[in-house]
Amino acid sequence: MPIPMNAEPNDGCEGAVKGAGENIVAVSPAALSPDDEVALRRAIGELRRESLAMRLTALIGRQIGFIGLMVPEPIAETINKTAESALRSAMGIALASLGDRSTRDRRGLHKSVATMAGAAGGAFGLAGLPIELPFTTTVMLRSIADIAKSEGEDLSDPDVALACLEVFALGSSGAANPIERGGALEAGYFALRSLLAKSVSQAARHLLDRGLSNQASPLLVRFIAQVSARFGVVVSQKLAAQSVPLIGAASGAAINYAFVDHFQTLARGHFTMRRLERIYGIVMVRAEFERLARQI
Repeated sequence: MPIPMNAEPNDGCEGAVKGAGENIVAVSPAALSPDDEVALRRAIGELRRESLAMRLTALIGRQIGFIGLMVPEPIAETINKTAESALRSAMGIALASLGDRSTRDRRGLHKSVATMAGAAGGAFGLAGLPIELPFTTTVMLRSIADIAKSEGEDLSDPDVALACLEVFALGSSGAANPIERGGALEAGYFALRSLLAKSVSQAARHLLDRGLSNQASPLLVRFIAQVSARFGVVVSQKLAAQSVPLIGAASGAAINYAFVDHFQTLARGHFTMRRLERIYGIVMVRAEFERLARQI
């Protein structure tokens, strides 16, 4: 059973974790094992990697972050609504069929499929977005779920299903750097998890009680809205890059490859963190995160 993101351990070694309808007490070792320290260092690099806007800027030679700020309000509203619809569709289609079955690592396949679909849809710009984005988002969600499974998550658990969707919110961190090198984490990865914690907990209980049969529930609507508001920022950056004249088919495919790879990388870092938190407790993992982050 994964640790909910709003769990508060009693100390660094033992924490009472309240899940969906049950209490679990986990006793953790006193220090990270060498392998887990390596995994945490890798997760830090994955969660603090450069933003999608920076990667797209390098691809097409234009300042995507600046272009994204210039998106007219009506278009921005359309993008946000499309992003929310894509997340709803992904949740209904992908998560309902995942279950707890055995999966292999299919990130390469998912990346190829989503890249081809995105490249085809991207040729039509904003007009193609309502068709391309739900499909791409569903494929990415399946890839994220495979990553979660590889880190020991139980895909039949509602909390894990929502943690998969939560990855789409992680992609919009300002500079995509969750680490304040000079001190405490006042923004970024931990702040966003804390912000979403209550919605995740409430939505997980709803899914446990009623499943996906009522996606119009205010609890699920609130969670999806919080995630889609951030996901829409990244979608805007992707669309802005695709809208640059004469980028060419190869560059168009590269844009979509970067889009998918961005979320796969964040997912690996996110679910590595959750795995370590299940073993060592949230307090200890966060302390080690901050300590190691200052060394990298």
